[in-house]
Amino acid sequence: MKALGIAATGMLAQQTNVDVISNNIANANTTGFKSSRAAFQDLIYETQRREGSETSDGGTLRPTGVDIGLGVQTAGTIRLNTQGGLIPTENQLDLAIDGRGFFTVNLPDGGQAFTRDGAFQLSPEGQIVTLQGYELDPGIVLPENTVNVAVGETGTIMAYVENDPNPVDLGRITMATFVNEAGMRALGNNLLQATTASGEALQANPGEPGVGIIRQGYLESSNVNIIQQITDLISAQRAYEMNSKAISTADQMMSTTNQIR
Repeated sequence: MKALGIAATGMLAQQTNVDVISNNIANANTTGFKSSRAAFQDLIYETQRREGSETSDGGTLRPTGVDIGLGVQTAGTIRLNTQGGLIPTENQLDLAIDGRGFFTVNLPDGGQAFTRDGAFQLSPEGQIVTLQGYELDPGIVLPENTVNVAVGETGTIMAYVENDPNPVDLGRITMATFVNEAGMRALGNNLLQATTASGEALQANPGEPGVGIIRQGYLESSNVNIIQQITDLISAQRAYEMNSKAISTADQMMSTTNQIR
């Protein structure tokens, strides 16, 4: 009887499902967070009778076979890159992306990561950095005595220095897009990394087709739908219970068989 092993794979799959849902719920208020869902696929099948095999000397064929599945496995966790809501903050260094793009940041090891979290701050040198202190790429340094910063929808950034009515042009914030955004690797700290599956980062300016625009004074909220997550959690719990019940039933059947004299 293979029911014990089959149901066990189902319990493991639903445990993974609950882990993914729990992470979504935990990050419901994380800036720029994208929810994920677990994807499953069936395991190989044990063929006991092949469809299309002959059933008589007259050449009749079996219309269907007998294939017994061996359970389920987790195929992957798929990140859902839908747009999150924009929350006004009135902070001039809070930037939200309205569209597909990502901000590029430079890591201490010399590599690059990508993020939707636009809660930027200033380093002691006046450079725009993330909350972990990673510099925004391309690097932008505000002049001393800057009293106001204006970031346009196309990424242009101007600084107004004290007592000077003319703004200083600091350059432009660029963004990155990917052919397969779901293939990026999550690093934590709201950072993602390019992989072979995602493809190389495609640099572009905000406002270009398929990239998105920048909204100054806003932050993007997570795209987690709490009601949907709770519903999925209940569904996963019921599926786990049913697999557990299948194990109990198989155990009872085996016990009954062992008691036959």
